[in-house]
Amino acid sequence: MRTPIIAGNWKLNKTISEAVALTTALKASVADVADVEIVVAPAFTALAAVNATIAGSNIRLSAQDVYSEDSGAFTGEVSAPMLKDVGCDYVIIGHSERRQYFGETNESVNQKVKAALAHDLKPIICVGEQLEERETGQTETVIDDHVTGGIAGLSDAELLSCVIAYEPVWAIGTGKTATPAQAQEVHSFIRGLLRKTHSAEVAVQLRIQYGGSVKPENASELMAQPDVDGALVGGASLEAESFAQIVKFV
Repeated sequence: MRTPIIAGNWKLNKTISEAVALTTALKASVADVADVEIVVAPAFTALAAVNATIAGSNIRLSAQDVYSEDSGAFTGEVSAPMLKDVGCDYVIIGHSERRQYFGETNESVNQKVKAALAHDLKPIICVGEQLEERETGQTETVIDDHVTGGIAGLSDAELLSCVIAYEPVWAIGTGKTATPAQAQEVHSFIRGLLRKTHSAEVAVQLRIQYGGSVKPENASELMAQPDVDGALVGGASLEAESFAQIVKFV
């Protein structure tokens, strides 16, 4: 059985005090949840404070990005050793906004994944197609490109330390959500890719999240799909009540 993983990507939101308040409320709301892995991804500035707030709880810490080098003259970047030092267990890599606004490529994603794994950080690797790509029948081509490029060169053991997040770009922050059937179709396709790139065992064990306007109202139906192992949540993770409801989707 794959343990569901629900991660909240706070993006460019929440000051330190706001992040602590949100995490404090969330911690109380989900304290009794034992069968779901819960992850929050604040902005870099709030990581240390949030880590202190969740100490001893069932919530894990993630960063929203990482640089591919451990140290050096890379002004403005944050490295895997720094994230590990501040208490991160996870790091989101290759989010569509990073690809769209900051020039992320499959190659840079792959480098960042390897850098994270080298320091025992678990990458959440994002893949997903644009609306035009879906409408022109390119979804599987794009997903194949993102997945195979992002995980290139990883051993079975390394890949099993990762999570893949399928985020159709047309559903992020738009209010549109892939139907449960659409999500299942792509998740199943990704599992098929993993059988080709690695092994049937890896394909069965690796967790694949869905992301894209996940809300309390649609979480249960999405999670009921056989190949959907959790959610990467954006806007609904910025309020403790709505995020807790998604965590308790069962």
